Amino acid sequence: MAENTQEVVKAENTAATQKVVEEDKHLYFGNRRSFLSKIAWGSFFAYFGLFVFGSVRGLFNRVIYEPSKSFKAGFPSEYTPGTVDERFKSTQKVWIIRTKDGFIAQSTVCTHLGCTPRWLPAENKFKCPCHGSGFYGIMADPKETAVNFEGPAPRPLERFKITLDSDGQILINKAVAFLGEKGQWDQPGAFLPYKG
Repeated sequence: MAENTQEVVKAENTAATQKVVEEDKHLYFGNRRSFLSKIAWGSFFAYFGLFVFGSVRGLFNRVIYEPSKSFKAGFPSEYTPGTVDERFKSTQKVWIIRTKDGFIAQSTVCTHLGCTPRWLPAENKFKCPCHGSGFYGIMADPKETAVNFEGPAPRPLERFKITLDSDGQILINKAVAFLGEKGQWDQPGAFLPYKG
């Protein structure tokens, strides 16, 4: 009888074990304890991975490399006196104005709302297509060139620093701007005297 009881208990234990095994087969990660353990370890390794990534990323500079604000615009002999050269209008946003006495590096950004004016050689003026601001073209006095005379623009166009480089080329530095309304057009670099 004891043997029968033991066999019955073994059979019940075997049936219960098979039932648990069958229930565990329905869970993707095994039983509850195994599932929670895998979640905990997964979270730990994800956090550790992000920590390592952040540490390695911190070793590198977060610098935005911008193009240089200065550029060479060629030799003075390439420019005809009494003309406005537009070759750097789209790439550098600069007009090179060649007067009879020298050079001006004029900004192509309207002082009203930042549009790009057009050079109208027949009318000898810069005309903004957005709101109608007008600026004088090449004048006898370089201080009058690019001064606003019509439309809503509140001030003249800005000038950039223009010098001759050691190799004889024209060097324009857009990091240095000269404002006509503040009387800065008389400062060195606002106008490049050149006879040639």
